[in-house]
Amino acid sequence: MAYNENLAIRIRERLFELPNIEEKQMMGGLVFMVNNKMCVGIIKDELMCRIDPARHETEVEKNGCRTMDFTHRPMKGYILIEDAGMRSKKEFDYWIDLALEFNKRAKASKKKK
Repeated sequence: MAYNENLAIRIRERLFELPNIEEKQMMGGLVFMVNNKMCVGIIKDELMCRIDPARHETEVEKNGCRTMDFTHRPMKGYILIEDAGMRSKKEFDYWIDLALEFNKRAKASKKKK
C-alpha cells in the first residue's frame, strides 16, 4: 500500500529540527516515531495523529477528521485527517502540535523480543 509522499515531505519538514525522530514503514504506510513513541504518520493520503484520548471526541468533530478504525476497530486517541482538514499551514501545524504535545505524556509500546 502506497502513501502520499508529498504529505511525508510536509511532515519531515515540520519535524526536521526535533531530536529523536525515526521513520518506520508500518500499517501499510509511514509512521514517525518521536522519542520511540508513535506520534504521526500517513495512511494512504491521510495524516494519522496520536492524540490525548480525553480530547478525541472533540477533535473528531473538526473538518476532515475521523477516528482511525484500522481493521474496523475504532481506536480512541488515534485520528485520521483528510486533505480538507489540513490544507493550510495553520491547520496542518495544529494537528502536528496536538500529536507532539501528547507524545510527551504518551507511553511507549513494549519492545518485542
